[in-house]
Amino acid sequence: MNRAPVPSSVPTQQDLDTLSLQLGRPVRDVVEIPARCVCGSPLVAATAPRLSNGIPFPTTFYLTHPTATAAVSRLEAAGVMAEMTQQLHDDPLLAQQYRQAHEHYLAERERIRNLANLEPVWEIEGISAGGMPTRVKCLHVLTGHALAAGPGVNPLGDQTLERISTEWTAETCTCETAWDHSAEVPVADLSRHVRRLKEREAS
Repeated sequence: MNRAPVPSSVPTQQDLDTLSLQLGRPVRDVVEIPARCVCGSPLVAATAPRLSNGIPFPTTFYLTHPTATAAVSRLEAAGVMAEMTQQLHDDPLLAQQYRQAHEHYLAERERIRNLANLEPVWEIEGISAGGMPTRVKCLHVLTGHALAAGPGVNPLGDQTLERISTEWTAETCTCETAWDHSAEVPVADLSRHVRRLKEREAS
């Protein structure tokens, strides 16, 4: 893709359409674009901690780029999450850095909440994402956090980026072939969060 980078983190309509095409569903309540490809396309979406339908949403930094998400999924399938959790048990310094990443995530969620003019979301108070601060249960979360925060904040997110660097880096654009740019922007939200809400309303 040859689109010039957009310096602002404020999402444009084009950003929102791109995110929806990347994910295959309409994006919800995006407050910022905290990380972009060198071409300007979104890599990560920062989502409000309470969605407009009322559902609490703890995953503040959501990895969206299909090439990156596919590479991370392959790591998860290879058992890397269990390996990293063991690292936390074996390395006290790493465990401390990971706990600091957890605190950073919570602080950033609070910043995003204020930007979105939301009341405190008590249901997820003190809960970050991805298994932080004691285990690893989602590398996509840690990678999204690492891309949004920059190097040195989330050590296991940084490690994940290093491990997938032969397949994808933020400095090498794969956007032209990563998703269908000619497709219609999705309008039907089939996410599990919306399905759960509809199930509760129907019960």
